[in-house]
Amino acid sequence: MGHNIVISGYYGFANAGDEAMLTAIIESLRQLEGDMHITVLTGNPERTTKQHDVRAIGRTQFWKIFQALRQSDLLLSGGGSLLQDVTSARSIYYYLGIILFARLLRKPVVLYAQGIGPVRRRMARYVMRFVLRQVAAIGVRDRQSKVDLLQMGVDKPPIHVTADAVLSISPGNTSFGESVLQAAGCSSGKRRVGIALREWKEVEVYKKEIAKAADRLQREEGVEIIFIPMQYPTDVPIAYDIVKEMQTEAYVLDASYATEEFISLMACMDVVIANRLHALIFATLMKIPVVAISYDPKIDGFIHSIGETVCGTVEDVSHQVIITQVQQRLQQKMLLPHVEKQVVHLRRQSFRNLYLVAYVLWGKGRLRTPWQQIKRFL
Repeated sequence: MGHNIVISGYYGFANAGDEAMLTAIIESLRQLEGDMHITVLTGNPERTTKQHDVRAIGRTQFWKIFQALRQSDLLLSGGGSLLQDVTSARSIYYYLGIILFARLLRKPVVLYAQGIGPVRRRMARYVMRFVLRQVAAIGVRDRQSKVDLLQMGVDKPPIHVTADAVLSISPGNTSFGESVLQAAGCSSGKRRVGIALREWKEVEVYKKEIAKAADRLQREEGVEIIFIPMQYPTDVPIAYDIVKEMQTEAYVLDASYATEEFISLMACMDVVIANRLHALIFATLMKIPVVAISYDPKIDGFIHSIGETVCGTVEDVSHQVIITQVQQRLQQKMLLPHVEKQVVHLRRQSFRNLYLVAYVLWGKGRLRTPWQQIKRFL
């Protein structure tokens, strides 16, 4: 009989990046053990069960969470930027609380592809140090996350630098994306620039810069501009805000998509401009060049990991820099060799998250046969 695993993360909120992480984690766990029993803590149990074919529990149904953890073999916390206090001062205590809950029940905990920080509040840093020193294994998706944990005093267990869980997903094809774009009225003969943006606090200046860049790119390069909302419907208003600022036309894909559908859409682009991390990852997986606008260290971390640089932040980005970078990538028509090499490396690193789970469940000398199928990626 398979192991019982409970997964804690920001799931069930129609965020494409987080749902993609959950897809990747579940897919990897089932590769490891075909009869594994998976329970996900989520904001929308019905949707999560339907979309991922797992048992789901409401993330605030604490009695049910207690029962699930008591019957579990392991708590998997991740992936994503769960342990930070920038977007919310309270959520960090929720995720740490779930970890502590599991440890009080003497269940092992694995941090899976976590992006750490920023954690600015002194109390939050203290609680993180106390809780994380009790987990069985820590996998972080970038080197800065490891540095941050060490600076907080998390000196055990050993911290492993892995990669974002989504990088383990198998690349898809363009058939779904092309059908969506044709239905939206896009031309099949023009080059396409996809844009995937989120609101950030009350910063407005970058919307106007994006609008200026989009207008000039259409006039000078003859491209089509296509807005792709990664969190639906949250990301739709910013797309329409930018379209209103534009003097040329653009397409807004006003709909919700599954992970494989987003990947297919990204594969239909020639360049992707984004400040959504997983839009950048989806595009890169499909070998589509990207132009990144940063609002959070996780954007810089991923872009630096593939050997590129961001074109600016939401506070200071210039339309001229965006245009220059897009034009360069349109001329390249593909990922540069050093970028493609780094993506291959990161895909291999992403499977190290799974190794940590296997190690905790079975121990170094008793990894089961299915692990041999996955070890080839390392």
